[in-house]
Amino acid sequence: MRAARLIKMVLLLQSRPSMTGAELARELEVSERTVTRDAQALSEAGVPVYADRGRAGGYRLVGGYRTRLTGLARTEAEALFLSGVPGALREMGLQDAASAARLKVSAALLPSLRDAPDSAARRFHLDAPAWFQEPETPAWLPVIAEAVWADRRIGAVYRRGERPVERELEPYGLVLKAGVWYLCARVTGDGAFRTYRIDRFGQVEVREERFDRLPDFDLAAFWAGQAERFARSILRAAVVVRLSPEGARRLPYAVDPAAAREALADAGEPDGEGWLTVTVPVESQDVAHEQLTALGPEAEVLAPAGLRERFAADAARLAARYGRADGA
Repeated sequence: MRAARLIKMVLLLQSRPSMTGAELARELEVSERTVTRDAQALSEAGVPVYADRGRAGGYRLVGGYRTRLTGLARTEAEALFLSGVPGALREMGLQDAASAARLKVSAALLPSLRDAPDSAARRFHLDAPAWFQEPETPAWLPVIAEAVWADRRIGAVYRRGERPVERELEPYGLVLKAGVWYLCARVTGDGAFRTYRIDRFGQVEVREERFDRLPDFDLAAFWAGQAERFARSILRAAVVVRLSPEGARRLPYAVDPAAAREALADAGEPDGEGWLTVTVPVESQDVAHEQLTALGPEAEVLAPAGLRERFAADAARLAARYGRADGA
């Protein structure tokens, strides 16, 4: 523990011209007295740590001293590519590796580039979850993330609906989508690639044996294909809608964007009032009712009849509500 702290202290001093005892204590999460003892220990070990006295004093390395401890370990280098998503790193258990990697890179940078990490942090932040949600870290995420990094097979119990199933998987990659974690894995036995929600794993055991990754597997391309197939698979119904020009513009924001674009592309010419009639694939009539309500008076549902009746009932209730003189 102390050895790691001493190494971190050297790297901190190497990355900056000087640091006060209070700054070092805050970074190392120790007392200033411990900082004094650590600086003395480094000096006795041959590391030229010099302490400047006085109000403007602090600690610094003298003589252009450079440590050889700036080489990145594999896990640190991999974690560094995710340094723009601290929440994801923390949930996967890689926060310490990323912190060490950034410190080593900072120590190796030229003095003129030392502000690069802070400059990037001031200009970019990723907030992945959707609004009005408090995402929870899935219990098995750190374990699965470790297996992904190490290319180790896992045995898992996965909840499919109400029925638990056992799976032997080769975990290829993790995806964070709108605050939800997914595992892209190859099923041992049939070799098929499938996607699993991390929060539906009831038990995970990391195997000792490793697996050989297929060299042509592209995680981003696989996820894009899965997402598109999933989006299309749930669109099992269709509605016929008449849209004003404003309604046509807003349609992709109300329903599935790809489905909306295809429906608009297949629409005929506008009618005498400039309205388009389109057939839109939807998940269900209930979902369509919720989605198309957002278009308000810019849309008129023509079919199916049951959905049109629901909108007619909504319109009658709104007319009755807003037609009251007292607003009661």
